[in-house]
Amino acid sequence: MRAIAESSRPHISLRATLRSIADAALNGAQGNSGIIFAQFLHGVSREIQHESRLTTRAFGESVRRAVAYATKAILAPVEGTMITVIRDWAEAVYRERTETPDFEDLMTASLEEARRSLVETTAKLEVLARAGVVDAGAKGFVDFLEGIHQFIKKGRLGRRQAAPPDVDWAPEPVRAPAMDKPLDYRYCTEALLSGQGLDPEAVRDVVGHFGKSAVVAGSDERVRIHVHTNAPAELVQELRGLGEIVQIKVDDIRRQYDAAHRPKSKIAIITDSSCDLPPEVFDERQIHLIPLIVTIGGQQYLDKLTISPDRFAELLRAPGPRPTTAIPPLQTIQNTLAYLAAHYESLIVITMSEKLTGVYSLCRTVADSLPGRKISVLNSRGLSATQGLLVARASEAALAGASHEDIVKSVEAWAARLRFFVDVESIESLVRSGRVSPMKGLIARALKIKPLIVIDGEGKAAEDGKSFSRRGNMAKILHKVERLAQAEKIWNYTIVHARNLARAEIYAERLTPIIGKPPAYILDVSPVVGVHVGLGAVGIAFLDD
Repeated sequence: MRAIAESSRPHISLRATLRSIADAALNGAQGNSGIIFAQFLHGVSREIQHESRLTTRAFGESVRRAVAYATKAILAPVEGTMITVIRDWAEAVYRERTETPDFEDLMTASLEEARRSLVETTAKLEVLARAGVVDAGAKGFVDFLEGIHQFIKKGRLGRRQAAPPDVDWAPEPVRAPAMDKPLDYRYCTEALLSGQGLDPEAVRDVVGHFGKSAVVAGSDERVRIHVHTNAPAELVQELRGLGEIVQIKVDDIRRQYDAAHRPKSKIAIITDSSCDLPPEVFDERQIHLIPLIVTIGGQQYLDKLTISPDRFAELLRAPGPRPTTAIPPLQTIQNTLAYLAAHYESLIVITMSEKLTGVYSLCRTVADSLPGRKISVLNSRGLSATQGLLVARASEAALAGASHEDIVKSVEAWAARLRFFVDVESIESLVRSGRVSPMKGLIARALKIKPLIVIDGEGKAAEDGKSFSRRGNMAKILHKVERLAQAEKIWNYTIVHARNLARAEIYAERLTPIIGKPPAYILDVSPVVGVHVGLGAVGIAFLDD
């Protein structure tokens, strides 16, 4: 509704006004209910003729026909949900269309039918009956009708009244899903496609193969999808050939459920997607993720969620505009922190170095906007594998029952003891990302120099030597690590790579006898980091004790 209020524009033509409202609803739609509602409005805008004056008769016929648009958008319609209430209300409007020429009378009579239908959703859907609530989307639609009714009667919008009274309601399932059995599909995925000559039917065919709760709505210019799936990256790859993806959102339903119903700690550990840890560590320790954004070939991807390492490498090798990275929208971070703050006693957010990105500052801003919530936003002074070591140790402490204050103090101390060496294959990506100046890049290319990159104490990328071959770089790194291991006790170390597992394994083989144990893990670097270090790079991270 906010999107409609902010983005729709009135027009001398009623049909054009309704089209503007429908487009705004589609652009701002959230969840399957939001998309169904937007498609219903789209249907109304299509079915309203070029009327100079809208009559109750024409309105009743239009809303009845518009129900088919909303129904078609749902790949597997379920009775007792929003679509049931929309259909019952539209039928009531259709019945009353010839009984009165007055819209106030028409809305009063049809609103009673919508209220009755809303109450009955509890009995029609078993999951609602067990919880003793009505369908959230259906209630939102009735609230919408209440607002229209109030405006017609009084010429202004007053405070929203509960409709109907004495009825409890459930939030959108993705926010606090109720599960009696393991999830079949983990990720609630939404996307908005834009272009000319889009084929909603082709989009529907693709989405239907990827999961359940699928909704596809829109026109030949814009199509929004919603689906619960286990393969958001593969879905996005398929959609990419059907239109330009201008919006993408993926919610981890399992992690949201864990936060609401079975948290392992009173303290939530949150990090951004530049943090490289194995997926099983994220799952076992219930670490929450804020995805950064990667743009390649004009398409946006959510780091770690809608782009796989294989696909990232394929796109990076393809000709086209240079890839870019970005922090997520403010609203994404607000939604994440607000939701988690409602389910944990406190939050600890550990971000990529503030010298490398603005995500630290943005998280601080959001934390400050949530008064009364105990939220600490910490600068890791690193990224990728170093950030992973820090987050892993913080989550270990949280599970062991350490206090919020002790974890914060420890993380700040550990961050000062991180070491990260990066052996790059090519200097090109470092130049494009601004980590190395164009002049230094030109000289390095001319002399075939391979720089050794580190993250310094302030969290900035810096050059720490150079060689004329990668063999030379490896020798330098091994020598530095040997000196480090002699001077300090190493708590743990990890190796990450940008599609160069063979070289990462050589490092592991050489480092194991030096440190006295193998790396905690060898892992593909996150795409958002890979954009800046380039394919072939290998990074070695240490946290001393």
